[in-house]
Amino acid sequence: MLPEGTDAPDFELRSTAERGTTRLTEFRGRPVVVVFYPGDFSPVCTDQLTLYNELLPEFERYDAQLLGISVDSLWSHLAFARDRKLRFPLLADFHPKGAVSKQYGVYDEDKGISERALYVIDRDGKISWSYLSPRDVNPGADGILEALEALGRPADAKASSRS
Repeated sequence: MLPEGTDAPDFELRSTAERGTTRLTEFRGRPVVVVFYPGDFSPVCTDQLTLYNELLPEFERYDAQLLGISVDSLWSHLAFARDRKLRFPLLADFHPKGAVSKQYGVYDEDKGISERALYVIDRDGKISWSYLSPRDVNPGADGILEALEALGRPADAKASSRS
């Protein structure tokens, strides 16, 4: 995994977002939570992403954008998002397979899937927190929320930049 303080590698992937693709740099100026996960519809991934969907208001308190990434196809992502009523973009790291997961150091070559990994990227595009979870364990949201709290809310960030 990439260490804290590293510039987060930019990427642009096909996405369930209305515009059809999502690029990391679109969100410069706000925190981004990047969730790498092994696959759509698997039990742990379903639980994990459903939890994050339920917690979207908490992420929004920090003006954070949530992005889910796996090596599944866009069609699989569209079906998964519709089935689980997900309200955040799922990005297809499908072709070349796992290219973004490899950039972030979370691609399992032997299995051909992304690991279950979390990154919080700060407003300036630097990695501020990361976590690699065992594949069969839902990492929950506590670490993400603590990392977002450490970055401060948007009003806190504006006030500190004026000081």
